Amino acid sequence: MGGEILFLAHRLPFPPDRGDRIRSYNILQALSKIAPVHVGCLADTRADAGYEPILADIAGSWCVAPRSKPLALAGVQALLERQPVSLAAFRAPRLARWVETTLRERDIGAVYVFSGQMGQYVPGGYRGRLVVDLVDVDSAKFEAYGQRASGPRAWIHAREGKLLGRVEASLVERADTTLLVSEPEADLLRRRVGSEHEIRALRNGIDHVRFDPSIVTPEPALSRKGPHYVFTGQMDYAPNVEAVCRMASRIMPEVLRALPDARFHVVGRAPAREVMALDGINGTHVVGEVPDTRPWLAGADAVVAPLTIARGVQNKVLEAMAMARPVVLSPDAAVGIDAGPAEFVIAHDDAAFAESLVGLSHDPETGVALGTAARHFVQERMGWSALLADLPLLLGFKSGSLQNAA
Repeated sequence: MGGEILFLAHRLPFPPDRGDRIRSYNILQALSKIAPVHVGCLADTRADAGYEPILADIAGSWCVAPRSKPLALAGVQALLERQPVSLAAFRAPRLARWVETTLRERDIGAVYVFSGQMGQYVPGGYRGRLVVDLVDVDSAKFEAYGQRASGPRAWIHAREGKLLGRVEASLVERADTTLLVSEPEADLLRRRVGSEHEIRALRNGIDHVRFDPSIVTPEPALSRKGPHYVFTGQMDYAPNVEAVCRMASRIMPEVLRALPDARFHVVGRAPAREVMALDGINGTHVVGEVPDTRPWLAGADAVVAPLTIARGVQNKVLEAMAMARPVVLSPDAAVGIDAGPAEFVIAHDDAAFAESLVGLSHDPETGVALGTAARHFVQERMGWSALLADLPLLLGFKSGSLQNAA
């Protein structure tokens, strides 16, 4: 099979500054080396739409539709149509028309769907190669939300999880290959929909050339008396919100008993109200959005990831490892990263988290060894080019590697 590629993503893949965009950006770059690629996506904000001109250097054609539908309206539509809110929220007639025209007028041999919300744009009559990158099993995430919530919110999350599960199963049935970000996520989907389908893991990688401590000046604020612990991420994302609340309210008090000068820095855009309320509590400093997270990682005594709901590979962990930082993380945050105790510290509860952080402060040589081993691990095993080498074959192209297709 040959022809051209249609790439559909739920967000404009620029800038690559958050988990989903990092993955979609690198995959899009790889697709552009295989064949001419046409990009259809949505923009959350006007600022996002400002990156549209970058597509001119990558895509043969593109459509960036604004995602302006209020969540309340999407919720009403979803109830009336008995669909997940996620589908209604990412439905844009302008993008649907562009996809229809592109499939009619271009020689599209393969469609790469990035995120389950975008499967709705692929017509039922499409007969080319279809690869669906679900990234995570989102239905499981909403089920977990529902189990933790109460009242109407619990019902909303449970409903979303149930309906998304049906959408995921339908996409798996249609797709030639369904991709997940880790083998545990792939196994979870197989258990839900059956193992007879082509379901495989395509792990996230890391740009270890950019995330290199030797080219970054540490953030000056972290040179003050510490130790300093850093968490990075999109700070209106529920699992991140829960993680930093856990760190500030349950782990830091234990750390401060042994290390009164310890500080916890929350670095990331759009901090939610619950996150802002943590500023100044138990040594917590809510930094908010920064132009570059690397100086904060470079200056950290340790990077923490106390996530209790985590799907797939955590980019924040890979970035910290590439920056040669000791990382203390929960078992959930370690899923999909085939490293071990030589590369990071897994803490199974709050007490273990605090004990590990205090121990690293008392034994800095261990922290250096962890960071060195972590960077070596991502350099050897987590580079994007190696992880995406089989992409041409997945899409039905003859070339067996991106290097051959370039």
